Amino acid sequence: MTIVKLKIHPSSPRIGKGTPLSESFRDYTLGLIGRLRLSDRCRTAESYLTSFNSFMRFRDDVDVSLDKIDADLMTAYEGYLRREGICPNTSSYYMRNLRAIYNRAVEDGLAVQCYPFRRVYTGIDRTVKRAVPLQVIGRIRNLDLSLDPRLDYARDLFMFSFYTRGMSFVDMAYLKKKNLRGGFLSYYRHKTRQFLSVRWERPMQDIVDKYDTADTPYLLPIIRDVSRDDRNQYLSASHQVNLRLKELGTRLGLDMPLTTYVARHAWASIAWDKRVSMSVISRALGHHSEHTTRIYLASLDTSAVDCANRDILKALDVTGCKR
Repeated sequence: MTIVKLKIHPSSPRIGKGTPLSESFRDYTLGLIGRLRLSDRCRTAESYLTSFNSFMRFRDDVDVSLDKIDADLMTAYEGYLRREGICPNTSSYYMRNLRAIYNRAVEDGLAVQCYPFRRVYTGIDRTVKRAVPLQVIGRIRNLDLSLDPRLDYARDLFMFSFYTRGMSFVDMAYLKKKNLRGGFLSYYRHKTRQFLSVRWERPMQDIVDKYDTADTPYLLPIIRDVSRDDRNQYLSASHQVNLRLKELGTRLGLDMPLTTYVARHAWASIAWDKRVSMSVISRALGHHSEHTTRIYLASLDTSAVDCANRDILKALDVTGCKR
């Protein structure tokens, strides 16, 4: 199946209420994505497009009318995702996006609400462990990747994220040279627009010095061509880097996929193990509240807790209170 990569121009016809083709799920969804992009809601458009492509793979690229989308069809789609090895949270993500699309069609008068998503999972499971200990970070940093520039590049971006307190990939992609001033790297998070400032350290400079970015205003070699669409370059780089990191993770024998997001979780986990306060970790990650940070830490490796429990049990034996 060919994945849809939608290109919308201002002159593109809008599919919406009152348009006969709107009864087609494909046409209505692509029209909605087009309208979202034209209104500068690109992230929502990309989420809808990703979910649409997944659903159409399930359908073998065969369209379906909006009035045929029912609970049986969505239950079958959920079963397909399960057989494909898609995790519950990702399956739920697709379902929530498709439900939002369907509800928009209902609002536009193109479908009668029959609650087709009532039998499928649309919740969010507790986040699985996505952190690695400091020893693994050291192994990643010290790998000799001189013979494979692609893996070396992915490793460098992973380490840059870790060095900068778990900076997200999108924020790294849009860093500009002007963000580095007076020994501090200052930027606004794309996700929350929160202002963050990171003291510039030697390991960060070492990575920047490895790559030639003279022809761009960007600090890192992620968005390389200023004449092309910057968001597409960022998305492509993110995909490729994560593929390479998963390859590195396999090489290291990790029991979890290595991604750029692991660097963020790892920094938080290691800081917590080193008795850094919740409030400091929350500020470092750019969270709006400590509640979000607690959710992060609750999903991290429990080895520190296990070690503490072992020490307590050993102390119990030392007191002579053996069973």
